[in-house]
Amino acid sequence: MKNKFQVNNAILLVLVVALAVFPFVSDSRTWTILLTQIFIFSILAMSYDLLLGYTGIVSFGHAMFFGMGAYATAIMLNRLEPTLGVFFLSIAVGMVIAGVVSFLVGLLTLRLKSHFFAMLTLAVSGLFLVLAEKWRTLTHGNDGFTFRAPEFFKDRMMFYLLVLACLVLVYFFLRRFVHSPLGRVLIAVRENEQRTKSLGFQTLHYKVIASVIAGVVASLAGSLYAISLRFVNTSVLTMDITLDALLMTIIGGVGTLIGPIIGAGVIELAQHYLSGLAKEYPIFERWIIFFGIIYILAVIFFPRGIVGTIRYAFWKQKNKTKVEIAAPTSRKELTK
Repeated sequence: MKNKFQVNNAILLVLVVALAVFPFVSDSRTWTILLTQIFIFSILAMSYDLLLGYTGIVSFGHAMFFGMGAYATAIMLNRLEPTLGVFFLSIAVGMVIAGVVSFLVGLLTLRLKSHFFAMLTLAVSGLFLVLAEKWRTLTHGNDGFTFRAPEFFKDRMMFYLLVLACLVLVYFFLRRFVHSPLGRVLIAVRENEQRTKSLGFQTLHYKVIASVIAGVVASLAGSLYAISLRFVNTSVLTMDITLDALLMTIIGGVGTLIGPIIGAGVIELAQHYLSGLAKEYPIFERWIIFFGIIYILAVIFFPRGIVGTIRYAFWKQKNKTKVEIAAPTSRKELTK
């Protein structure tokens, strides 16, 4: 087990180093921006995986935390000096707001079960969307507004490296969290909440903790997303953001952390290339239809997600090998 853990860490280290070196060996601005978007949505998808994959919570309102981070950063950089200090302060402010709101919403809604909870989170998210649309003096409504980013991010390479560093830190933080005793309780809640309660655990408290952490991480992704565009409007609070996070998690593999990163890469690359083909081939003008077909095929051929299906195949092969080794090879062994 220890050797497997070390091998996995070594593979991750190689991948991180390769991604960090990429902008220095490639002058492709398109790929740098595309990878940056993948990293940002990977952070968002991992935060959603903490809810869906490790706690068994289906939320349709996750976009509101993403939007809180985006608006916090955009408003502070627009109204104050666009410096690195203000940027990091805006991230902290967005995280605090998202943490407080997720705590309050969690206390009020997590007592509900399955689809009742999902629909209530959708309603709460809708309230924040309407607030952003109507509070035009602060958010400029649907029109949105542009703002200046810190001079440090004038070079896209520096922002790319910052987002990559955030992705790595979030991944290792969440991995440590889900493998902690608290994370084990969350998995128990996902598998059988009633039995977990009978063991003496206050399951509501654990689900609220997971909701707060997921909301704070989603806020970080929103702040980075706003900086990547230098623009923000109410689209950061729409259901589309939540659905993207959901699809990334399901396609990559629920309850894996690595899966959402792969899912984010698949979806972002698919959107990029399918929308690009529309410029050359009229049939791809309705590229969203082909995107839906890709999703259907992914679900059919990878029912547990890409990472989940691969892990299950290895587990099945490993158990099959053990059975073959343990099987008796003679009548004498069989009668022992």
